[in-house]
Amino acid sequence: MNLQQAVAPGSGAAWGALPGDHPGAPSRAPAIALHDLTVAYRGHPAVHHLSGAFEAGSMTAIVGPNGAGKSSLLAAIMGRLPAAQGRVEIAQALRGRMAWLPQHSEIDRSFPLSVFDLVALGLWSKVGAWRGLRAPEREAVHQALSAVGLSGFDRRLIGELSAGQFQRALFARVLLQDAPVILLDEPFNAIDARTTADLLALVHRWHGQARTIIAVLHDMEQVRQHFGHTLLLARRCVAWGPTPQVLDARHLFEARQMAEAWDEQAPVCTVDPQEGHGHGHGHGHEHGHEHIHLHGNAHGHGHSPSSLAVPPAAPPHAHPPGHHHP
Repeated sequence: MNLQQAVAPGSGAAWGALPGDHPGAPSRAPAIALHDLTVAYRGHPAVHHLSGAFEAGSMTAIVGPNGAGKSSLLAAIMGRLPAAQGRVEIAQALRGRMAWLPQHSEIDRSFPLSVFDLVALGLWSKVGAWRGLRAPEREAVHQALSAVGLSGFDRRLIGELSAGQFQRALFARVLLQDAPVILLDEPFNAIDARTTADLLALVHRWHGQARTIIAVLHDMEQVRQHFGHTLLLARRCVAWGPTPQVLDARHLFEARQMAEAWDEQAPVCTVDPQEGHGHGHGHGHEHGHEHIHLHGNAHGHGHSPSSLAVPPAAPPHAHPPGHHHP
């Protein structure tokens, strides 16, 4: 089985497509909605007053400079990081049905765990802590390894794998989770080009199955080529919508300027109920810049770029009709 054909195991033993398995599936209700979400990490600002929605079946990249709150946002969506203010709303049918692929640097690869056992953790919700794997489940693990190009690696220890091989194993674990929502934190960081291409093909397959994909990424060309929607985050939302409109020079410039003005010791922000805007955000930047709302959902004023160089020309400070700042 090659990567273009790989799919997650369905409700039965066979590997099959989900209903609506085609790229042109119509948009549906939000899978995840953010309502004035503010998140703090270790007592300091991470994400500020972010509102908006990830539509079911959408494929969205989250980009921004280092420290922009991208990973903190994923952690908040997963429930691993509490909201300091606001909330994350998960569609009822999707609650408890999200798969998360962490940064590989967060995993201790010195632990003597086999590749088979790592991937089998994707069956945890079905198997539990005490029951052993049955024959169909062991076969599903081997199929997942085959799907990511790791046939014959099942007995190796994870510490023996290259960075690319280890990332393939983590993707195999996500395959087994068979989740309708998939969160990927820097999934292609520090891996070789062939592995990146293979895993991107798998991500596209998931998208074709109408799964909701949200990925933190740094490679802007990769985002432009593969992700239809982008959230540009710099602790506050710079722009959120169709990728070509979000990743223009002035938005990237604005995000970079905001990053340069961050105060790492700022307290978690508070909101003035008269104005509806937070203060003490830690970005040292007044509300005098453009915010675009491209997909029809309301968004908080958060910002975040990526670390790509952008033209030095200052962006215009125009406001869309009907959009006002104090």
